Amino acid sequence: MGCIGNLLWFIFGGFASGLSWLLAGVLWCITIIGIPIGKQCFKLAKLALMPFGAKVR
Repeated sequence: MGCIGNLLWFIFGGFASGLSWLLAGVLWCITIIGIPIGKQCFKLAKLALMPFGAKVR
């Protein structure tokens, strides 16, 4: 179920969601103060791309 779920999620909106979190992370990392928030955005981008079977720490 994890592989099929991830594939369906990626096709039906996961790509757009992951790309938007990635862009937000890049924008936050422009400043030194925003780097910790940008790193968290990158973690959310990874989770948005493949949510089934992923663990967030």
